Amino acid sequence: MRTAFDLEAVGNAIIAAATDPAGWDAAMDVVATATGSFGSMLFDIRSHLPSIPRSSEMGPAFEAYVRDGWIDRDERYRLAPLMVRRGVVSDLDALTPEAISRQPYYQEFLAPFGLRWYAGVKIAAGEDLWCLSIQRSIQQGPFSPSELQSLAGLSRQLGSAAALAKMLSFARAEGALDAFSKSGTPAVMLDRNAAVIMANEPAEKMFGRDILVTGRQLACIDREATNALRRALHALLRHPNPPAMLSPIPLPRLQGRPLLAYPSRLQTSATNAFTSCQVVVVFIDPDIYPKPPEIALQNCFGLTPAEARLARLVSSGEELRTVADRLGVTYETARTQLKTVFAKTDTHRQAELGALLARMAGHPTASTVAGGMFEANHS
Repeated sequence: MRTAFDLEAVGNAIIAAATDPAGWDAAMDVVATATGSFGSMLFDIRSHLPSIPRSSEMGPAFEAYVRDGWIDRDERYRLAPLMVRRGVVSDLDALTPEAISRQPYYQEFLAPFGLRWYAGVKIAAGEDLWCLSIQRSIQQGPFSPSELQSLAGLSRQLGSAAALAKMLSFARAEGALDAFSKSGTPAVMLDRNAAVIMANEPAEKMFGRDILVTGRQLACIDREATNALRRALHALLRHPNPPAMLSPIPLPRLQGRPLLAYPSRLQTSATNAFTSCQVVVVFIDPDIYPKPPEIALQNCFGLTPAEARLARLVSSGEELRTVADRLGVTYETARTQLKTVFAKTDTHRQAELGALLARMAGHPTASTVAGGMFEANHS
C-alpha cells in the first residue's frame, strides 16, 4: 500500500525553483520522491521545447524522447483539454490497458525504459499552460483515483507559483533591456515561440523602418534574410543542445549597410520553466558604430595583436571559420583565441562582443559598456 503524497514538499520545491531557476531539476527530484514515482518533468503544453526541467532518473528517457522524435508524437498531448478542465489526467483517461499494450508510444518508447504510467498536473498562469508530468514504472502501476484527486488539489496551489515566476522573469527581462539601453544598443526579447514580448527604446525606433514586426515575428525587407533569422531562432529554441553562440545575421535595409542581428539565449530565462522571455536579439548598425581600431582593443582589454584582429573581424559579422581562413590559422586556434577574447572583455557571446566593440567606436572607455552587457545577459 502506497503512503500519502507529501504535497507540501512538492509545493515548497516548485515555489523555491520559481524564485531561483537553478533549482528546477532538483525540484523535479522532490516531486518524484514525494509522490512515490519514478521521475517527473515540467512541460510547456503549447510549445514543445527540448530544454525542460526533469528529475535525474528521467535523463536517458528524455534524451530518446527528443532524439527519436517522440517529442512531436507524444500521445499524452491529446489529454491537454481534459487536463485543463479537471486539473489532472492519467493515461487511463484516454486509453484502456489493452490499447496501451498496442500503442508504439508506450511499447517502442516507454517500455524499454521500464516506464508506462503517468499523471499530468495542470499548472496555469493567465494564458500560459504547463504540465507537471509525473512518471511511474510498469511495476509501480497507474495512479489511483484518490491519488489523482489529491494531485488535482495540488494543481490549484501551483498556479500562484507560476504567476510569481512569470512576474520575476519579466522584471529580469526589463532589467536586461535597460542595461542594453544605457549603451544605446537596440535589443528585443522573444518568447518560446520567437514572438516579440518587449523591446527597448533604441529597438522601437527601428521598428517600421529597418526592422519589421509582423504577427509579432521579427522580419526585414529581405525575405531570405528574414528566413535566416527565423532559422537561427528556431535552432536556439528547438535544439536540445543549442550552440553557445550564433553568427550574426545580416539584415538588409533600404539605406546603408545591413544591420547585424545577434540572437542568443538568456541563461537565467532559459532555465526558468515558467518564464516567457527566452531569447534576446541585439542589433548593431555598422554605419553608426564602425569597428574600433585594433590598438584600442589592445589598450582597453590587453588583447594581443592577433586577438584584436580576430575580435574586429568577428564583430563585423563574419563566420568564425571564415575569419580563421582570412587570418591563416586553424579553426581550433581561432576558437581558442575567441574564448580568450571573451575572457578579457568580460563577455560570453558573440552578441555581447559585437555590441561592446560597436559602442567602443563612439566611446573611448569600454569598461562600463562591458559591465552593462554582462548585466544584460545575466539579469
